[in-house]
Amino acid sequence: MLKCFKKYLLSPIGQQYLEQILCNRTKPQSSPLGPVRVNSFVFQPGLLGNFPGPFEEEMKGIAAVTDTPLGEIISFNVFYEFFTICTSVITEDRQGHVLHGRNMDFGIFLGWNINNHSWVITEQLKPLTVNLDFQRNNKTVFKATSFAGYVGMLTGFKPGLFSLTLNERFSTNGGYMGVLEWILGKKDAMWIGFILRSVLENSTSYEEAKNILTKTKVLAPAYFILGGNKTGEGCVITRDRKRSLDVYELDPKQGRWYVVQTNYDRWKNPFFLDDRRTPTKMCLNRTTQENISLATIYDVLSTKPVLNKLTVYTTLMDVTKGRFESYLRDCPDPCIGW
Repeated sequence: MLKCFKKYLLSPIGQQYLEQILCNRTKPQSSPLGPVRVNSFVFQPGLLGNFPGPFEEEMKGIAAVTDTPLGEIISFNVFYEFFTICTSVITEDRQGHVLHGRNMDFGIFLGWNINNHSWVITEQLKPLTVNLDFQRNNKTVFKATSFAGYVGMLTGFKPGLFSLTLNERFSTNGGYMGVLEWILGKKDAMWIGFILRSVLENSTSYEEAKNILTKTKVLAPAYFILGGNKTGEGCVITRDRKRSLDVYELDPKQGRWYVVQTNYDRWKNPFFLDDRRTPTKMCLNRTTQENISLATIYDVLSTKPVLNKLTVYTTLMDVTKGRFESYLRDCPDPCIGW
């Protein structure tokens, strides 16, 4: 029986923010693009009874404990299939030691606060950010950083084995189509957050995790960023909903001692207003392989615009040494919105 020792127990302010997010999901928000309405994506009749275990049972439990309508909890979980804009980095030092870092950016176009120059949802998620320790028989199975109320995983690692992060992949054939197909009865694909949690819980090696993430059908296009415990074990898996398009791996013998992934295919130029890839690579090159460490990765991820107004937290992972650290972030002005 797998259990999470840091359960969804919120402070009063955390409970307040959770309620605000659930309420604001359907309220008009102000944004640079004018008034927008966050999609009321609560397809409870189409979704309820169809989630794989244990996810549906956990959502029901969260709804009961927080006295929140189950449809809202489902919507809160579906929410993360569409708005995860992140930067992930895997590096290898001269000793063959693999390190993994990520910025979790979330909340774009979901309401801009003109008074304090911040994204509404981004700020509301910070008090809900929790570090989780999933255990079986009193032993850690995996650790993760997540948001209270969310039963999938976006950032996690299995001590001694592998680390894993998810970045959204922008595509016209995106997550909305996958969810629509799911509602209409086509259930042969996995929810993104659920497959990450399943891999973290059940996979016993880097190669097994890589194989599952490469071959399993998923509801939304994505980038899976996977790090291991041996030299060369680090890759970015570029996924369409039905297949893998590319697996880009560390190759230190050929001088590729890091891989960087934002939200754009590596063989294409990023959108010119959202180029986090170039400054990340520039900072890594200036750092050099000799000086790479969790501390210097944190510095890279703290460089604007890699750090921006959407950044909720930064996570640093060292699989071999069992280090897993997450930090809530703030980007003081002047700071770009994304």
